[in-house]
Amino acid sequence: MTVKVCKFGGTSMADGNVIKNVKKIIDADKQRRFIIVSAPGKRYSGDVKVTDLLLKCHNEAISHGDVKTAFSAVRARFVSLVKELNIKFDINSVLDETEALIESEQSEDFTASRGEYLSARITSAVLGAKFIDAKDVIFFDKNGALDGEKSYKAIAEALKGVECAVFPGFYGCGIDGKVKTFSRGGSDISGAIVARAVNASLYENWTDVSGFLACDPRIVDSPKRIKTISYKELRELSYMGANVLHADSIFPVRSANIPIQIKNTFRPEDEGTSILPILRYKPSGSVVTGVAGKKNFSVIFIEKSLMNSEIGFMGKVLDVVAKEGISVEHIPSGIDTMSLVIESERLGGEKLEKVLNGIKQAVKPDTLRVIENIALIATVGHGMSSSVGTSARLFGAIASADINVKVIDQGSSEINIIVGVSNDDYEKCIKAIYKEFFN
Repeated sequence: MTVKVCKFGGTSMADGNVIKNVKKIIDADKQRRFIIVSAPGKRYSGDVKVTDLLLKCHNEAISHGDVKTAFSAVRARFVSLVKELNIKFDINSVLDETEALIESEQSEDFTASRGEYLSARITSAVLGAKFIDAKDVIFFDKNGALDGEKSYKAIAEALKGVECAVFPGFYGCGIDGKVKTFSRGGSDISGAIVARAVNASLYENWTDVSGFLACDPRIVDSPKRIKTISYKELRELSYMGANVLHADSIFPVRSANIPIQIKNTFRPEDEGTSILPILRYKPSGSVVTGVAGKKNFSVIFIEKSLMNSEIGFMGKVLDVVAKEGISVEHIPSGIDTMSLVIESERLGGEKLEKVLNGIKQAVKPDTLRVIENIALIATVGHGMSSSVGTSARLFGAIASADINVKVIDQGSSEINIIVGVSNDDYEKCIKAIYKEFFN
């Protein structure tokens, strides 16, 4: 039988009425057999996500030894959920156990994961489905990375003969046997892992939007919806701030060529966006698929005469950064120049000074300076590599908007061009690019 794996995001689990919509969606298609859920999100503007409430519990456990005060808000939220759903489920016993474990474990990962755990327990009761704890089937290796083969085997074994099952997203089991979480938004990765394990025909990611948009709707009014997008394009856009899907959720399904469909829990009839492997992807004919970006980067500019003839120059610089545990986003370079583009928050405290001193000692540059408050904007699309004049159109639009470009980087795959501009010009730059390629 063809199997679809469905992941439901935080807004899809926010209250009882929305969870009833989830049940309707599952009941409408017998192929939707395996479900991954997030912790309940915001019910309204100004509300607090359950994961954030739980992180307050962790802070209280560390400072006071108990979480009675902070956990009361979590308890009220889940008791209300069960009441709205009108199901027979002893939520208070489960909450009592959860509160005691948070106090005894005093682990941030364990505490943060309880929103997904409780959400999955309730959803399995609503659907009459088997609950499978992610801690028992998703594993991390000694380096903290997903142990894919072990996880896929365990999930497949756990699902033998199971008609319908619910998994909590966001976490698994570390090498020490304790709960370990993915980064925020990691339930998308959990869903992809389950889809890969069962070789699903489709991974449906249900959220609160009707697909991927060509750019941020907070910047451009009513941007176009992307009907189809490739794995590569999605990863570029997700990494640069398009937050519909976690960028790392691509990896488990990519090796099995499993397509992803972004769907709207509140408008299930909408077509959504199909995310396809390159073998199944047919370009729409548009030059650009989407535009996305992020603010607050710093650029460390290095200049030294005859840099290109100095063997190991770049390696020495990168060693300095690596020793401080800092990852580099981009490395634009010239014959005698090299720039490191790094998220500013990674250079906080004394790290920036340590990096600069380390570079001075390692390579003795002629010039070393830092440019701060930079925004990176990625223009992405398979059509760019085969369309003459794309770069001219891009930079012409930016110039017409009177924006100064401080960084330029084009990926070797030729599906993206990244520009760095002042934080102050971020929104104006995205509007200019969108207008050029989509209007």
